[in-house]
Amino acid sequence: MTSFDEPLKRALGRTASPLEAALGISTVGELLRHYPRRYARRGELTPISSLEHDDHATVVARVSAAMRRPMKNRQGTWLDVEVTDGRDKLHLAFFGKGAHAAEQRLRPGTEAMFSGKVNVFRTSRTRRVSLTHPEYESFDETDATAEEFANVPVPIYPSAHGLASWKIARAVRTVLDVLSLDDPIPEEMRRRHGLSTLEAALRQIHRPRDPEEIAQARRRLKFDEAFLLQAALVRRRMAASASPARPRPGRDDGLLSEFDRRLPFQLTEGQRQVGAEIAADLAEDHPMHRLLQGEVGAGKTVVALRAMLQVADSGGQAVLLAPTEVLAQQHHRSIRKMLGDLGTGGMFGGTGVALLTGSMGAAARRSALLEAASGAAGIVIGTHALLQEHVQFADLGLVVVDEQHRFGVEQRDALREKGGGGRPHVLVMTATPIPRTVAMTVFGDLEVSTLAQLPAGRAPITTHVVPAAEKPHFLDRAWERVREEVGLGRQAYVVCPRIGDQEGDEGDLAKDDEGGEGERRPPLAVLDVAELLSQGPLQGLRVEALHGKLTPEDKDAVMGAFARGEVDVLVATTVIEVGVDVPNSSAMVIMDADRFGVSQLHQLRGRVGRGGLPGLCLLVTEAPEATQARRRLDAVAATLDGFELSRVDLEQRREGDVLGVAQSGRKSSLKMLRLLEDEDVIETARAEAVAVLGADPELAASSVLRAELDALVAGEQAEFLEKT
Repeated sequence: MTSFDEPLKRALGRTASPLEAALGISTVGELLRHYPRRYARRGELTPISSLEHDDHATVVARVSAAMRRPMKNRQGTWLDVEVTDGRDKLHLAFFGKGAHAAEQRLRPGTEAMFSGKVNVFRTSRTRRVSLTHPEYESFDETDATAEEFANVPVPIYPSAHGLASWKIARAVRTVLDVLSLDDPIPEEMRRRHGLSTLEAALRQIHRPRDPEEIAQARRRLKFDEAFLLQAALVRRRMAASASPARPRPGRDDGLLSEFDRRLPFQLTEGQRQVGAEIAADLAEDHPMHRLLQGEVGAGKTVVALRAMLQVADSGGQAVLLAPTEVLAQQHHRSIRKMLGDLGTGGMFGGTGVALLTGSMGAAARRSALLEAASGAAGIVIGTHALLQEHVQFADLGLVVVDEQHRFGVEQRDALREKGGGGRPHVLVMTATPIPRTVAMTVFGDLEVSTLAQLPAGRAPITTHVVPAAEKPHFLDRAWERVREEVGLGRQAYVVCPRIGDQEGDEGDLAKDDEGGEGERRPPLAVLDVAELLSQGPLQGLRVEALHGKLTPEDKDAVMGAFARGEVDVLVATTVIEVGVDVPNSSAMVIMDADRFGVSQLHQLRGRVGRGGLPGLCLLVTEAPEATQARRRLDAVAATLDGFELSRVDLEQRREGDVLGVAQSGRKSSLKMLRLLEDEDVIETARAEAVAVLGADPELAASSVLRAELDALVAGEQAEFLEKT
């Protein structure tokens, strides 16, 4: 008998080594969780048109011809085997002894599985697809009977160089023959939802007798992933609720009430509702853990500032952690402006607002550190510099993290540990809208508040795709539109993915779906584009460049000049993505727009249309029509709804990216579950996890489930969930 955590070498002997070398699989559980990518049947051939260059693919096809061809540059021949799916052709190249063996085994009419790296050679008229020295196995040569191959689905596994799909299948069969597992899902819950046992599901997914068994297995395995992850997050939330925190209820006649009285605008209904939720959390004696999400320009900063003032009214301090110096400086300026004399200790006994960044001068840095340590600054705004050990606070009561995905869990935790009497309350903000099931899965240990309503005065933004390669005159017209906007007294942004020839990319660049970054020209650079525009289509306009490599003084000077209207066109990297607020900017041109992700494009265009002026966003691309890159841009152009775009973004990205597993140093545990397709599964699993842990927080009656949860969050993963 064997179990999930048994080393694979003990179960398989020497045959385990290729699995670990090629796929990183070292235990029985990891092998059994390496599910088939698809299933084949005898006579159901792989569409050759679906194969992409550089894929490592397993193909089911029929040999149509085999021919010896002379070598080009030396004596001898090689074997060209042509296989087909009935419509397209795939060529297999064999050399040396491999050619002789293939010639004997791969005769016309033979149906087999072929595994290797795909090469696609395109000309203007043809597309030749080939595999060089692929591994192969004829259906006639396997240990299955002809009847089995005629009726039973054949699992095709994600494979790698030197490890064909059928070799993985043999290893799985060996393990399944001696498998014995206890089930982490209680029997009563399985009956309630019509689920098979875990052991049965694993046998069905790896050795199915028919499609119905595959469907049954997938239902159980999806529920497993959803339930275990939700149970881990529910347990984490329950533990957090038990931690002590100093209540910060505020007071009726303090800074917050005076700030509200002076506001020159009405809070939206959403801002009032979310503000009430946060105020109630801050008054509790356990730490708040809340996610505040909202559209670009929805007014999250005002909501966060009101929370910080409530904490200051309670005698505590609040910290706002920003991902970049430009954004930290922007927050500092805007908060000082909103507070007026309330931010300088005026007649209402206001609170100081300090700024701390890594590149500040020594005198300014010492002053900010003193204000934070003494409590003179009730609000401290900064970047990663706030995380350093020597930064101290008098009484840290609230940590606000802006654009949380820009910070690693260790960085966020370092600041949270600076709290005095108990842990500080935590408010996480993001302008990247998140679908409900994603929030439930990614931030399952946070309460989620959403600002969907935009404040009055936000003008509509019109977005168009500019296909520069197909229609160069469209790009010419884009620069004419920029000149027209400037002629009306307005300003424009031009965004590029890169700084210059010697600098790295600054954007969250999206991979091309036609072969990757390596097959395309380098992304356009700010320094190059600024010079070309100044000497070309925007000659005579005041054009300046802004990027993350400038000194803080230079960045401040450029942004200040742009804000004052002394610069017509700002050519920048994504350093302007969040927080930069220039009401007079009405147009944005995003170069190489296909190099950015959907959410980032949505964030960037939120920089225009902020001052009541209609906004214009032009997405310039050389991506061909009908590619995934163009579809992504068309989706951005079609809607201003960030929540709809977040679903598009998620559909085109792996769940692991969304879960932030790169921060934890581990692969995603989601193999079957899809966060958008399986919303009902996630909601059901969440309810079951709440019920189980609510009745038995220590899982005393569910030792197998407790062991599974402990294994899920063991080591680095436990630290990851603890700090998130």
